Amino acid sequence: MKISLELLHILDAIDCHGSFTAAASALHRVPSALSHAVAKLESDLNVALFIREGRRASLTPAGRTLLDEGRHLLRAAAELERRVQRIATGWEAELRIAVDMIIPVERLFPLLERFYADCPVTQIRLSTEVLGGSWDALATDRADLVIGAPGDMPARSGINSRLLGMRTQQLFVVAPTHPLASHPTPIPSSELRRHRAVVIADTSRELAARTIGLLEGQDILRVPNMAAKAGAQIAGLGVGHLPVWLAGPEIAAGRLVEKALADPRPPMPCHIAWRTRQIGKALGWFLGELEKNEQIEALTAGL
Repeated sequence: MKISLELLHILDAIDCHGSFTAAASALHRVPSALSHAVAKLESDLNVALFIREGRRASLTPAGRTLLDEGRHLLRAAAELERRVQRIATGWEAELRIAVDMIIPVERLFPLLERFYADCPVTQIRLSTEVLGGSWDALATDRADLVIGAPGDMPARSGINSRLLGMRTQQLFVVAPTHPLASHPTPIPSSELRRHRAVVIADTSRELAARTIGLLEGQDILRVPNMAAKAGAQIAGLGVGHLPVWLAGPEIAAGRLVEKALADPRPPMPCHIAWRTRQIGKALGWFLGELEKNEQIEALTAGL
């Protein structure tokens, strides 16, 4: 067989990271090994899989078809491995937890400390997602458990969820030097639309990307994470909402100014969500802990 799971992993890494060099680093291999493997596969199939432009590599239509279908095989193989391990011991070899970026990942560390004391056999892999990316991580098997998934759950089988809390403490803030800092409040949407919004890019790969609070025709600056969003707003590059835990210290230091809007953002539910197929002991442990009020409050304070 010309196509192996290893080759599909290589194609996936190149597509996700955008170049052979970055993919090789992620896979802990040398770029020449990836180039050789892809070149041999292209020769065996007699098709071009990548368009190479300088250091960048993008999939051809044939390569995209191969990888899109191949990712189903990768997910199935990974799930089979996990099922075998769960059946043998009841404990997952690895539990993948995705945290929506609105929640500081450091808030999970006390929970992880207790988990390691009770369950030392399961390795934990933490990642962060944004907006629809939290649900997408479950739908595409990048995560077993998601904490803080916003909005409504997509219509996908094999996923369950429960409410974690409501995002009610998002503050609209601007730099003191920004034109909106001196604008009378509440600021109407017609005025807000004239100014660039700073947003964190949705991390969805297959599900439709989501946005929050953007106005039609509004200019957008997309940034990779919450720290970059706060930094861009402090620099006066745009405006937007930040959670209290992040905006509060910047307001107190005079680097940001809170402003009232004529159409404030409504509260948004955020959820705990998980894959329901053969729940192992480690996932069950986290689901039990995340039912406790004190743990919920520790995670959601200032959201």
